[in-house]
Amino acid sequence: MNALVYAGPGTTSESVKHCLESLRLHLSPHYAVVTISEAALLKEPWMWKTSLLVLPGGADLPFCKSLNGEGTHRISQFVKKGGKFIGFCAGAYFSSSRVEFEVGNLEMEVSGLRELKFYPDTAKGCAFKGFVYDSHEGALASRLVVNSKILPNSPLEVLNYYNGGCVFYGASQYDDVEILARYADRTDIPDDEDRAAVVYRKVGKGAVLLAGSHPEYSPSLMMHNSNDKKYSEIAKALIDGDYGRKLFLKECLIKLGLRVNDDVNFSIPKISPVFLSSYLKPSLAIQLVFNLKHNLELINNNILEDNTDTFCFHDETENNDYFTEDNSSFQDPNAVVKHFKVFASENLPDPKETPYFNMRQYFQHLNTLRSKEKTKNEFGSIIGYSEVVSSTNTMLDSNPKLLSQLPNGFVLTATTQIAGRGRGGNVWVNPKGVMASSILFKIPTSSRVAKSLVTVQYLCSLALIESILGYGSIETGMGGGYEDMPVRIKWPNDLFILKPEYLNSFQDHQISDTVVGTDEKFTKISGALVNSQYLNGNYYLVWGVGVNVSNTAPTTSLNNVLSKLNVLREQKGLPPLPPYQHELLLAKILHNLDRFYEVFVSSGLEPFLPLYYKRWLHSSQKVEVQGDTARPNKTCIIRGITPDYGLLVADDINSGETLYLQPDGNSFDIFKGLVYRK
Repeated sequence: MNALVYAGPGTTSESVKHCLESLRLHLSPHYAVVTISEAALLKEPWMWKTSLLVLPGGADLPFCKSLNGEGTHRISQFVKKGGKFIGFCAGAYFSSSRVEFEVGNLEMEVSGLRELKFYPDTAKGCAFKGFVYDSHEGALASRLVVNSKILPNSPLEVLNYYNGGCVFYGASQYDDVEILARYADRTDIPDDEDRAAVVYRKVGKGAVLLAGSHPEYSPSLMMHNSNDKKYSEIAKALIDGDYGRKLFLKECLIKLGLRVNDDVNFSIPKISPVFLSSYLKPSLAIQLVFNLKHNLELINNNILEDNTDTFCFHDETENNDYFTEDNSSFQDPNAVVKHFKVFASENLPDPKETPYFNMRQYFQHLNTLRSKEKTKNEFGSIIGYSEVVSSTNTMLDSNPKLLSQLPNGFVLTATTQIAGRGRGGNVWVNPKGVMASSILFKIPTSSRVAKSLVTVQYLCSLALIESILGYGSIETGMGGGYEDMPVRIKWPNDLFILKPEYLNSFQDHQISDTVVGTDEKFTKISGALVNSQYLNGNYYLVWGVGVNVSNTAPTTSLNNVLSKLNVLREQKGLPPLPPYQHELLLAKILHNLDRFYEVFVSSGLEPFLPLYYKRWLHSSQKVEVQGDTARPNKTCIIRGITPDYGLLVADDINSGETLYLQPDGNSFDIFKGLVYRK
């Protein structure tokens, strides 16, 4: 599920950044903490896959302009149906029934009713005078007295950042409002009894937390804004009490009903070096280094400044002194230099340098697969691995200089992404146990594939699912027991798996319904994203895929479901199946891509459609296709996919009309049987 931080008009980039940082620290890996734009909040069906929505600090009036009407209606319905909501500072003003800000100050006064009404009375500010727009001049380190009866595991007093926030006036008069914290110091708003700084309230089936101050602000992150002396001084004042602030925020999130990390000092890991090798054919790595040095302008013969990232390339004989870890708690994953250590020989990095991915095992698996079934050996022959990256996809498709020199089939894989990318620009931290990889397709414009690039994603999803189901052997569909894994393709290229609690017999892998009552039987096990661009007479497609191999959160993983399958096997007197491993699964995926792509180049998608239909969830499925204000929804039966452009074919039950739906323009909610526009 998602935890969404609004990043539209009214927010400041600073407030959004602090929200993302603090919420990821507390909520990862249980939730994907990502931003949501104004357009997405107003038009996309984000509510279905979201646990928490956050309105950060900024300015209340732009919130009103952007969100009043449709936006507040959607937010209100989300909460009333069970969603969680947080408003920090401006987000808290906007979410109250009335705003009174600097009343009597003609240059700054804002007052009036608001639509959300999550707090039943008035948000009055400033609690402490001196606020200046677009400045930290009136900011301070504010003390909060915590309500220990409600939050017994929080310190009794915490220090947090304050800048222009409100008092929740008269909070103690309302039986359904709980005051979680009060300002310790006398405020400039006459409300001596309450001085409510942070409040909680149940709204419908959901819950709301509003804060006039900023318990989400991290002083270590504030320290990076060293140009503002006042801001730096406040950060220094906050740093000693930061552990208490984290505990308080953690308890607030628990109060909302969210699942948090046990470790309050959980931190986002730092970027690590990429180890690059073509062990089975060292000439590939040698050629890549040659191309980089002779075709690009490298600084000092080893530094490449690309569109998004700066890369530094190192020979395998160099020690690791070049990579000195940044000891600060915050690291901008896009700004830090990405180091590549290139092994252009038959040597490989010491396993101690790559404890979560054994490169020797990977190449051994790949070599074994190739020896049993000959292929062109393009995919996976040269690979880069890093324990921690920003995003494998970003590092490839957002850096065209580097991308242009990489060969077809190049792979970048990682154990952890701290700025993983999804559809719509979503960014998240993925936990250990997720196999995050990006694979390059370099397609000449003269190729048959160039005429139907969109169909490559179908080939990729097939290579992935066949590798999962055929994990025990190389023959398609002959998985040595793994073929009983209840995994299926959700159009166009995501994989969903039956939750362990619904896998109670071998027949359950013969999938029918996706829901039981209101419960969703399936959960997403793999997400994919294909980006393309045109460079030097070729199309460069990067397939980014993340597979939950062994992680336990935020949903489930292949190995969790496999454990349940092994219980069923034991009942039948069958031996347990070994767990999936990153190295072997990736080798199988790349070997299958080699096998499939050779046919795909000559014959297109059509030869693969029978297998795709066998593996997907949608044969003859009845769905609602979303209309618009001029056209109502249509009830349709899914018929298949066009082999040329990969369009989803559906027949209107009432009119008989045949609809052709683009995979890049529509999304499929399998639990609601709804195809809707992105």
